[in-house]
Amino acid sequence: MSEVKISAEPRTEFGKGGARRTRRAGKVPAVLYGHGEKPKHIALPAREFAAAIRKGGANQLFAIEVSDGTQALALPKAIQRDPVRDTFEHVDLLLVRRGEKVTVEVPVELTGEAAKDTLIVHDHDTLSVTADATKVPDHLEASIEGAEPGVQVTAADVALPAGVELAADPELPVATVTAAPTAEQLEATLPEVETAAEEEEAEVGEVTEGSEGADAAPAAEGEENTEARTEA
Repeated sequence: MSEVKISAEPRTEFGKGGARRTRRAGKVPAVLYGHGEKPKHIALPAREFAAAIRKGGANQLFAIEVSDGTQALALPKAIQRDPVRDTFEHVDLLLVRRGEKVTVEVPVELTGEAAKDTLIVHDHDTLSVTADATKVPDHLEASIEGAEPGVQVTAADVALPAGVELAADPELPVATVTAAPTAEQLEATLPEVETAAEEEEAEVGEVTEGSEGADAAPAAEGEENTEARTEA
């Protein structure tokens, strides 16, 4: 994977307030750390960072140039995103060196088509591998071409590029091929689903009624106590 050059600025404001102001300015709060060096707080341009992640994935290698003269090569270690706005909230960047081996999680893509009337269950979407920091693949591939029900694709079946070593358990399941349910089987399970839904609705109704009764009782006690105090 080729590295992406990106500019950055030192960050002097910290805490939630400082992070919000950084994001409002169109930047992503980030921290550089690793190799025993003191963590460095920086701000990355949000658009450029998002474009690089969309193209290269979560393991995109960055050549960072900070305005104070600092230069660093880093990989994203942890990325926090806003699930609603789909924006980047914060990034942890791990300092790396050329030729250094790193262990990262890489997405696995299934290729080919399984046999007719089958379903594919994705057991694990990523695999842990060890590779040169400058040659981390953006994805790995595993073939399910012609796979029949009962076939299980494991980590050992995933094709690894040259120089990339598997760090995960070779027997870790990646995908399982199962037989697709027939129309008769789907029809047979439909009444069970409807019955379960009706029972759940009935339980919710009972809980609601019980809650209303519980709320009313203390109010009645309060009214009686007030009358007693007044008479006294």
